[in-house]
Amino acid sequence: LTQPVTPDLLVSPSSQDGDLGSECPEDRGNWTGRLDFLLSCIGYCVGLGNVWRFPYRAYTNGGGAFLVPYFIMLAICGIPIFFMELSLGQFSSLGPLAVWKISPLFKGVGMGTILIVSLVAIYYNMIIAYVLFYLFASLTSDLPWQRCGNWWNTDLCLDHHVIKAGNSTLPVNISNTVSPSEEYWSRYVLHIQGSSGIGDPGRIRWNLCLCLLLSWTIVYLCILKGVKSSGKVVYFTATFPYLILLMLLIRGVTLEGAWKGIQFYLTPQFDHLLSSKVWIEAALQIFYSLGVGFGGLLTFASYNTFHQNIYRDTFIVTLGNAITSILAGFAIFSVLGYMSQELGVPVNQVAKAGPGLAFVVYPQAMTMLPLSPFWSFLFFFMLLTLGLDSQFAFMETIVTAVTDEFPYYLRPKKASFSAVICIALFLMGLILTTEGGMYWLVLLDDYSAGFGLMVVVITTCLVVTRVYGMKRFCRDIQMMLGFKPGPYFRACWMVLSPATMMALLVYNIVKYQPSEYGNYRFPPWAEALGILMGVLSCLMIPMGMVVAVLQEEGTLWERVQQASRPAMDWGPSLEENRSGVYVASLAGSQSPKPLMVHMRKYGGITSYENTAIEVDREMEEEDEEESM
Repeated sequence: LTQPVTPDLLVSPSSQDGDLGSECPEDRGNWTGRLDFLLSCIGYCVGLGNVWRFPYRAYTNGGGAFLVPYFIMLAICGIPIFFMELSLGQFSSLGPLAVWKISPLFKGVGMGTILIVSLVAIYYNMIIAYVLFYLFASLTSDLPWQRCGNWWNTDLCLDHHVIKAGNSTLPVNISNTVSPSEEYWSRYVLHIQGSSGIGDPGRIRWNLCLCLLLSWTIVYLCILKGVKSSGKVVYFTATFPYLILLMLLIRGVTLEGAWKGIQFYLTPQFDHLLSSKVWIEAALQIFYSLGVGFGGLLTFASYNTFHQNIYRDTFIVTLGNAITSILAGFAIFSVLGYMSQELGVPVNQVAKAGPGLAFVVYPQAMTMLPLSPFWSFLFFFMLLTLGLDSQFAFMETIVTAVTDEFPYYLRPKKASFSAVICIALFLMGLILTTEGGMYWLVLLDDYSAGFGLMVVVITTCLVVTRVYGMKRFCRDIQMMLGFKPGPYFRACWMVLSPATMMALLVYNIVKYQPSEYGNYRFPPWAEALGILMGVLSCLMIPMGMVVAVLQEEGTLWERVQQASRPAMDWGPSLEENRSGVYVASLAGSQSPKPLMVHMRKYGGITSYENTAIEVDREMEEEDEEESM
C-alpha cells in the first residue's frame, strides 16, 4: 500500500522527512509517576495562606462557626471550579493560553491569566526569599531577634525575658513598646527606616537580593525539565510540611496556656453567621487557597493521561487542603496561647495574619521555647517547602502556556526558555529587595490577583457553560472518565458558582479600601498603579476578542459567531482518544476512525471505547432529532 500524501501545510516545521505534527504532544512530556500529579496539586494548593491566613480569618469571623460557611463555600465554589479546570486541562492537553481553542474569541482570558500569574510569581518568590533569610538566621545558638540591645533596636524595644524576670504581680504596659522580633523584621531585615514611602525605594538590601537570587535558582533547577523534574521534587516539598506541621502541633499543644489559644481559635460565635462579611470571607479563603483561576491546575492536568481519574483527585485535594488549614490553625494558636500567657496579655493582642504572623509573632514565640533555634529552623523550613511548590506551579503555568503557543520553536528549548523567564522575573523583583520594597510587595499582593482574577474565573465559567455548552462539556468529561457529571456539578457550574463569584466581585468593589502598611497610607498615584494592574488583566479579554474577530471573514456578527466556535483541532491531543465530532480533526489525521486504531493496537474494546461508541450514538441521535 502506498503511504497517503500529507499536504505541506499539515507538516510541522520541525519535520524533516514529512512526519506528522500529531506526534507533537508526545514531546510535550507527561507525569512519570502515578502520584506526581496528585502531590503537585496538593503542593500547589497547600501554601503559605493555609498557615498565615486561614487561622486568623477563622478567629476573626466567628471561630468554630466559620467552618459552616467555609465548607458550604467549598461545596458551591471550590470543588466545582477546581474540577472544571482539571477537566479542561486533561481533555485538551493544553496550557492556559492554547486551551482557548475551545472558543478562540475568549483567548484574552488566557492572556489575563498569564499576566496575573507573572505578577504573583514576582512577589511570591520575594516572600520565599524572606523565609530563606530567616532560615539562615536560625542557624545560630541564640536567635538574633531574641533580645534587645542590638544596633537596630530602639528605646521602645521591650524584651519578654525582662517582663518575665520582673515582678509578675505588677501589670506591664506593653502598648507603647515594640518586641525585639518586630524591630528585627522591620529595621534589620527590611531596613524600612531607609525609605520614606513607596516613591522612595532607597538602596538595594544585598543580603535580601542574594536570598532572592537563591530562591529563583532553586525554582529554576526544580522546573528545569518541566513536570519530569518538578513532579519528583514535590514528593518531598508536598509531604515534608505535614511532618513539620505535626511536630509543631504536638509541641504546641503540650505548652502551658496552649488550650487558651485553641479555645480562642475555635469557640463558635454563631451570631457571626448572620453577617454577609463572614460568608464573603469564607468564599475568598476558598478562592485563593485552592488557587483556581491561576492556571496552575489546568497546566498540571494537561500533563495527565486522558483517562486519569480527576474526579477522585478533586475531592482528595480540596478536602485535604481544608483539613490542612484547620490543623495549621491548631499549630499556630496553641503557640499563640502559650505566648499570651507568657506575656500576660489577651490572645487577640498577639494574633496577626500574613507576614506579621510568619516574620514577627511566631519567631517571637519561638524565642520563648527551649531549643528555640531548632524550632525556628523547622518552622521556616516548613514555610520554604510550602512556598516552593506553589511557585513551581506558577512558573510551570507561564512556561507551558507560551511553549504550547509556539511548540515547534520553544519545546526543544524549554530549559533555556525557562531560564529566560526566571531571569526576567528576578530582575523585575529587584525593587522588592530595596529598603522600601515592602511597600511594593503590599501593592502587588493587594492588586495583582484581586478583582482581575475573579473576572477571569467568572468568564471561564460562563464561556464553558454558555458559549461552549454544558451538554458538550459534560460529554467531553464522559469521554475521559466514562460518566457524566451529576446534577450537583451542573447546578454549580450553571448558576451557583458564577453567582457566588459575582457577589464576591461586587463586594470587593463596594468595600474597596486603599492599601496601607502599618500606619503608612499609599499615595494616589500608587493606588492608581495598583488598580491599573487589576484592570489590565481584565482588558486582555476585549483585546483578545478584537484580534479573534479580525482574523475571521464575513460580517461582524458572522465573525463573532465563527470566533466563538471551537477551533478545528480542538479536542483530545492523541488520535486514539478522539471520537464523535473529534474524529479526524487533528492536523494531518489519516484515520477516519481513531477507535479502529485502538482496536488494532490493543486487540479489543475497553470500557473507554465503549463510552466512545455510546457518545457517538448519542450525538447521531441528537443530530437526527435536530434535523427532524
